Amino acid sequence: MIQVHVQCPVCGKSLMDEEHKVDNCPSIAVEISYGKKRGPLRLSSLYGSYNIDIKVPCPVGKISRFFCPHCKCDLKASRMCEVCKAPMVAFSFKEGGTIQICSRRGCKKHLIEFEDPELEVRTFYERYSVFFKP
Repeated sequence: MIQVHVQCPVCGKSLMDEEHKVDNCPSIAVEISYGKKRGPLRLSSLYGSYNIDIKVPCPVGKISRFFCPHCKCDLKASRMCEVCKAPMVAFSFKEGGTIQICSRRGCKKHLIEFEDPELEVRTFYERYSVFFKP
């Protein structure tokens, strides 16, 4: 698995939390709301891992809203999940492009998109190629 480094697509600040580890790596720090409760959520920064540290009780199958801990903006993407029809949540790569995850707890749909595929795929490969070598 590769470790991703993401930032808020609105304010551009890093969402990486070096202090709070998930899967022994810095976590992705966001705030979520479910019902009337709001609190911190830490996601694994290992692409393909579904491990989290959640403080807000959100049952599997339910949808949460995700917010930047810095600017408090909603991280809802314009795309809906192709699997369960819940809103997707977007994070930006520092190198360009976005990673999106489903907002429904337990849904494993996620994707990576590049706006300028030639430039961003090359940059992505240069940054993460160490993970692809035998």
